[in-house]
Amino acid sequence: MRLRNVYTLSTNTGIMVNVIVLIKQIIDIDQMKTDSEGKPILSGIPYRVENLSKNAIEAAVQLKEKNGGKVTGIIFGTEASTAAMKEAYAMGVDEGIIITGYKGSNPIVTAKAITSILKNLQYDIVVLGDQSADSYTGMLPGLLSAMTGFPLLGNANSITINGRSVRITQVGEAENAEIEADMPAIVSVTQEINQPRLPPVLQIMAAGRKPIRMEKYDGSFSNVNVISNLAPKSERKKKIFEKVDEGIPEIVKVIKEEMR
Repeated sequence: MRLRNVYTLSTNTGIMVNVIVLIKQIIDIDQMKTDSEGKPILSGIPYRVENLSKNAIEAAVQLKEKNGGKVTGIIFGTEASTAAMKEAYAMGVDEGIIITGYKGSNPIVTAKAITSILKNLQYDIVVLGDQSADSYTGMLPGLLSAMTGFPLLGNANSITINGRSVRITQVGEAENAEIEADMPAIVSVTQEINQPRLPPVLQIMAAGRKPIRMEKYDGSFSNVNVISNLAPKSERKKKIFEKVDEGIPEIVKVIKEEMR
């Protein structure tokens, strides 16, 4: 029997949890255009918190609301990442750390930078999206688990706190799975886990006044480079009909064929 999807977090267990939520800031892909050669035009495009990071923030804040504790947000980015952190504050994140020194998307470097900060923090759970909308590698959760030595509970569709353990539900096509591990643990979430909240105006205004801690990452970077990033070419079919009346039936025929 197929179980029904569960999208709520645990009720208050009396165990306060300190949650780290990892936040990814990306360009607004919906506003991105390409030039005549298919190369992306990045200048002037605004940045935003990517969608799965919002799901991770919502999951972390719900854990805090139902169990007590606090939520600390971490971004590996630049000084320009403050807007994303303020958005996270408005959603309920208590403290924020921006790791500066970001030089491009590389999951191994990102994991090293985040792990270097985690070593100095007290936490029970690290929550993050199971992948990001710009690279889609899905590597970061596993890398963090390997570097910290803490168990990974991946693709979580729900999160429950049971004493000093965390339990997640994974929803599959044929069946659901429940996985439990002792804390501290790394938990990656899917987009189906929740509906991220829209913060009220007062919280947005208050978020702008909260301090953000800056930490510099000076570690080594790999020499992996993106050689090209081009949009696929799409050739348009060109047909010219000189006589409108005679061309209408043919136009209708062509449209029907294209819609098949």
